[in-house]
Amino acid sequence: MLKTPDASLVSSIFFMCLPDRVLVYGDCAVNVNPTAADLAAIAITSADTAAAFGIEPRVAMLSYSTLGSGAGPDVQKVTEAVALVKQRRPDIKVEGPIQYDAAIDPAVAAVKVKGGSEVAGRATVFVFPDLNTGNNTYKAVQQSTGAIAMGPVMQGLLKPVNDLSRGCTVPDIVNTICVTSIQAMQFKQRAGVAAAAAAAAAAPK
Repeated sequence: MLKTPDASLVSSIFFMCLPDRVLVYGDCAVNVNPTAADLAAIAITSADTAAAFGIEPRVAMLSYSTLGSGAGPDVQKVTEAVALVKQRRPDIKVEGPIQYDAAIDPAVAAVKVKGGSEVAGRATVFVFPDLNTGNNTYKAVQQSTGAIAMGPVMQGLLKPVNDLSRGCTVPDIVNTICVTSIQAMQFKQRAGVAAAAAAAAAAPK
């Protein structure tokens, strides 16, 4: 599987289309038990995918602990992942470890996250700590709320390649085609920009 030069990991996201907003969930389909470095890579790529589709990325790195309310190896992994994201991409708004309720609900965030946060209570990108959590959560939200789950949308590949669930419907197929077409146009635009930059660099001075 060929990855883009800037991607250390192939991962996926779902666009969760709710009545009042669109959220990004990752990774819910590919990486079973990601390391801290893997989670950081998923967060960065998911933020970039969200931005490419017009969603302002505010990234919540999910855990059963909110900013130290609990402890354990799984919490420590997410803590390390958050630090890596801040180190590698200081432009990304990220918070964590954080519980889902504190990430999405401003009232809960006001209680659990003291001192204010650009992400808590208003996250748009949710990075799950493992595939078990992510896959079950997206399905739970989809089945319980009627949300449209578009994905899995693959990230980090040289070409736009996406997947469909065995239980997909005709609208699911149409949505995936639309997303893949948009990705293909974005890939083409980036390739054109890169080619122009390379030609300019090679031109005689």
